[in-house]
Amino acid sequence: MFRTRQAGVALLLLVGLCATAMGQVAPAAYPPPPTLPETMTRAADGRVTIRAVRLPAPLRLDGRLDEAVYTTIHPADGLIQADPNDNVPFTERHETWVFFDDTAIYVSMRCWESRPDRMIANEMRRDHGGVAQSDHVSFTLDTFLDRRNAVSFTVSAAGGRMDGQFSDERIYNGDWNPVWDAAVSRFDGGWTVEMAVPFKSLRYGPGREQVWGFNVRRLSRWKNEMAHLTPIPRALAQRGMFIQSLAGTLVGVEAPPPAMNLEIKPYVTGNLTSDHTARPPVSNDPGGEVGVDVKYGLGRSLTADFTYNTDFAQVEADEQQVNLTRFSLFFPEKREFFLENSGTFAFGGAGTFGAASGDTPTLFYSRRIGLNLGRSVPIDGGGRLTGRLGRFSLGVISIQAGDEPVSASPATNFSVLRLKRDILRKSNVGVLVGRRSVGERRPGTNDTYGVDGAFGFYDNLTVNTYWARTQTPGLGRDDTSYRGQVDYAGDRYGLQLEQLSVGNDFNPDMGFVRRVDIRRSFAQARFSPRPKKKGLVRRYSFVASETYIETGAHRVDTRELDGSATAEFQKGDRFVLAYNRTFEYLPAPFRIATGIAVPTGGYTYQAGRISYTFGQQRKISGTVSTEHGTFYGGHRTIFGVASGRVELTPQFSAQPTVSVNRVSLPQGEFTTTLAGTRATYTMTPLMFVSALVQYNTTAHSLASNVRLRWEYAPGSELFVVYNDQRDTLVRGIPELQNRAFIVKINRLLRF
Repeated sequence: MFRTRQAGVALLLLVGLCATAMGQVAPAAYPPPPTLPETMTRAADGRVTIRAVRLPAPLRLDGRLDEAVYTTIHPADGLIQADPNDNVPFTERHETWVFFDDTAIYVSMRCWESRPDRMIANEMRRDHGGVAQSDHVSFTLDTFLDRRNAVSFTVSAAGGRMDGQFSDERIYNGDWNPVWDAAVSRFDGGWTVEMAVPFKSLRYGPGREQVWGFNVRRLSRWKNEMAHLTPIPRALAQRGMFIQSLAGTLVGVEAPPPAMNLEIKPYVTGNLTSDHTARPPVSNDPGGEVGVDVKYGLGRSLTADFTYNTDFAQVEADEQQVNLTRFSLFFPEKREFFLENSGTFAFGGAGTFGAASGDTPTLFYSRRIGLNLGRSVPIDGGGRLTGRLGRFSLGVISIQAGDEPVSASPATNFSVLRLKRDILRKSNVGVLVGRRSVGERRPGTNDTYGVDGAFGFYDNLTVNTYWARTQTPGLGRDDTSYRGQVDYAGDRYGLQLEQLSVGNDFNPDMGFVRRVDIRRSFAQARFSPRPKKKGLVRRYSFVASETYIETGAHRVDTRELDGSATAEFQKGDRFVLAYNRTFEYLPAPFRIATGIAVPTGGYTYQAGRISYTFGQQRKISGTVSTEHGTFYGGHRTIFGVASGRVELTPQFSAQPTVSVNRVSLPQGEFTTTLAGTRATYTMTPLMFVSALVQYNTTAHSLASNVRLRWEYAPGSELFVVYNDQRDTLVRGIPELQNRAFIVKINRLLRF
């Protein structure tokens, strides 16, 4: 057991400063630019310089690679494995070209395949995780050449697309949706792709002649082999595209002269709504809205966004979660207006990959805007300013939400300022200040402010620290939070140490806090050997961790001991055997189910868990798990199916999810069942229809969401959405509680 406090944080900061002195090694020089018709030079250490070639006319984007330029200009040839073996050639031939004209940058690739019949190409829906689990290619552009931030573009062999933003080599925003285009084709020896990204979709520094960071990734899913244009250590294989400090250099790009860089996106919606829970009830009430979003480029590196009468009718429904804890659940942001450059607002290491970081508070959680106590609140309008000023990253948001009589929510302003400064090679320090004019549960202004630092050393060592404070009328002075974390993530060994404190009165009303009044200490060690001889198993992983949490009054609140053993198979499957032992003190009775409350007191319980994950390249994939053990003086058995996918055809799939908890306590017995499935039919990479049905015994509800999305022109979309929720407590057919039918169309105008 370990019980460090402020001294622990000071130690972590000292480690960070020492590692800074040792680990911030200047990057090696890149090889000189190639001379046409050659387009790549590679140094002895594997670093590359790629030359972009100007086109006399735009490419015909059909994926065929049959224009003359593909024979007169030599490609960048060859990739280097990162997994399963690092720093050896990729086992398939690969060719890459980079072109540009006055409007766009083009990246084309020819992907040779020794067994084209074994390629995995089963997902076309834009931004679906299955795209990255199929045979695919990606490329990144570090348009400010800061060797830490980039945008990425991914295309699968089926034509599915993904795009995203990387911040500080560790934060990923996969919901960023710029305007770009791609086309895929097949040939006897494999497949080809052409991708076009308009300069208007990119942000970059001043000057006509640009030098950018650039990397390529290719995944051969049937071989389970990953490779990049530059050498990526095996420990970083899955995050290889994040690591811009190891990417290549792209020269020769000539940016077009400055333009207005203005985007206007008006929308109109029509809806028909029923709500039988309202008083008086509403039945088939027609309605409609109009609004507009505006995006304006202030130079090439700052973007101003404005919104009026914001509408989020097109957002897909959240997947429900079973919660048998006394803490709140975190749901990711999916609303387009908040997504571009969202990584700028991540603070203190929380919010990485768009998710909550356990007990670490998220100081700015944009889903607080437009929601109050679980009910939707109208957003009148607002603006955002995001981007870069030299070595600074800037983010400013001001949003005005309107009145919501049902939840008694008054008009509220939300304002956030975020500023980060890059230091050394892979580190930054920053500040965040936020204000909510009316608190969610308390009257008066709620203020949040903090300072943080993220330090990256060598390839695998990171340190995250922060100190933050809130001010809320009526709360006491125990309103600070701090964190110190050291994380070493090597391929064979891993170690993580953390000290976290969250005061009892710490209350960022624009953030997300899972629990308050804690002093949390955490340690985790990992050993991940790889078999010397290639066989069934690719890698083993053994992990042990301890979490120790006490309150500000020094009472033990939680202590957890966790251990797991994992076998990763060559074909992508995974087997996990895990054990958990927990002590938890309940300071007040905990209502865990209808009519059942766990009394105040200390409880020790333990459980074992077995799970098997079928790789997403299979026709039937997902994770099947079962868990059994003691629980609050009784017993609990869990059965679950997560991330399930059943491929009926390459265009039609179903994604089942099941979670069953059978709990037997001295106070009573209950079973919770959450079951659902999302069925998706993808007509083209730009058009799909999905239906999500969820049955939840805890909420006694049956919910349905049907959604058609069609990108009928670049950046312009048509949405047709149907939602309903029914009460399953009534006999016979579940009784309708609310229903909505919505049609929304928007149009992107670019100037």
